[in-house]
Amino acid sequence: MAAPRALQVHPGDNVAVAVEALGAGTTVAVGGLEVTLRDDVPKGHKIALRALEAGAPVVKYAAELGRTTEPVEAGAWVHSHNLRTGLGDLHEYEYHPVEVPPAEVPAEPPTFRGYRRPTGRVGTRNEIWVINTVACVNRAAERIARTANARFGPDGEGRVDGVHSFQHPYGCSQLGDDLDYTQRVLAGLIRHPNAGGVLVIGLGCENNRLETLLAQAGDVDRSRVRYFTSQLVGDEVEEGLDMVEELVQIVERDERTECPASDLVLGVKCGGSDAFSGITANPLVGRVSDRLTALGGTVLQTEVPEMFGAEQQIMNRAASREVFDETVGLINRFKQYFIDHDQPIYENPSPGNKDGGLTTLEEKSLGATQKGGTATVTDVLDYGEATSRPGLNLIYAPGNDGVSVTAEVVAGATVVVFTTGRGTPLGFPVPTLKVSTNSDIAARKPHWIDFDAGRLLDGSASMDGLADGLMDTILATASGERRARNEENDYREIAIWKDGVTL
Repeated sequence: MAAPRALQVHPGDNVAVAVEALGAGTTVAVGGLEVTLRDDVPKGHKIALRALEAGAPVVKYAAELGRTTEPVEAGAWVHSHNLRTGLGDLHEYEYHPVEVPPAEVPAEPPTFRGYRRPTGRVGTRNEIWVINTVACVNRAAERIARTANARFGPDGEGRVDGVHSFQHPYGCSQLGDDLDYTQRVLAGLIRHPNAGGVLVIGLGCENNRLETLLAQAGDVDRSRVRYFTSQLVGDEVEEGLDMVEELVQIVERDERTECPASDLVLGVKCGGSDAFSGITANPLVGRVSDRLTALGGTVLQTEVPEMFGAEQQIMNRAASREVFDETVGLINRFKQYFIDHDQPIYENPSPGNKDGGLTTLEEKSLGATQKGGTATVTDVLDYGEATSRPGLNLIYAPGNDGVSVTAEVVAGATVVVFTTGRGTPLGFPVPTLKVSTNSDIAARKPHWIDFDAGRLLDGSASMDGLADGLMDTILATASGERRARNEENDYREIAIWKDGVTL
């Protein structure tokens, strides 16, 4: 059967999405209609299925994307030239709870082989992480990690899953929230279950005091933490290598054990999105998210600005009035952040998103939020806060890829699933599985992409079949049976949200 040339996402939509670049005069059959194109329409862009008056709502995903700025004929290209956002500023929201249908749970719940820590949390890797308090010792941390990884990691003696450091430009001359955000992120890395051991390196004169950072890390096994102040030792690299070797002797005794899938903490994210993100990869990840939360697992979702326009749907899935109020606070707090900095709240999608067919923030949000599935929202976390309740958790953080995924890792994500339509090699401290929205990018960048959801577009695979495959890929990665592409390419980055005063 030939692949469709255009798709109507929902029967109530008044636009369709071009699956391939289509020229003016082409006739496409969509949703029982035959429409002749008035314009050339790029791949991934929208086609009007019926005539729309100026100011009429444009509907996709059975929701309003914005309003037309001029009359639009049936078959016309719908994009930035004739469609504008309908978003305003702060809103008052009402709680209209919806009954969330439970996802089907298999008779034999799936498992993976992970590292159970004394805290009860389960890691998917048994690594040693080198954390530096301040940018001044970035290179020392990097040299220690690189040397130790070559000696003790998979390409050396194989005694641990890896030794890695995470560079950042902060820790000095910071005050207030600016310093607090840095400490929250680094403390979250220190207590992360994928780190069987942690070496913390300070300089000695920075605002981010080493002893304060260790205290903020909270309940961690101090027998697995080493630290020193570089100004007080001789050769800081040799000092660090000696301490890493001490940690290796402890960490190498850890063994993988059979763990239920409910012990997984999955971060979900999209980046380099295109018009197919909300049609293929994001709903696919949402299907897996629903399966995992139904099993008692945890899914972490952030990108708060990319909830604007879809927030009421999320709020109605709040587990309680308290969680609803926290979600309203999450949304309006971030809108106020834009307002305080004299920026419009709808300054999104990015230029790359628009090239791919996304026109308004509502359109991007309605596609992006599908990664969290349809599960009940059980908790709302502040930036840098650790997850403690299973289910779908929302995190206060921006849409920026580096900052938002770092926030998920700090909250406890042990695997991240990252959907992309245009492609990105970016990776983070934990296995970061890239799911392509289209098969073109999967074929062109196989060294970036872990899983191809674009097969939904040509009908070569079903949603249920791909959900089974993606779940298997996540579990195999969590078990150490395969490495994510970011691990193979050694892309392990962090980005800290800067919000405050630097001296």
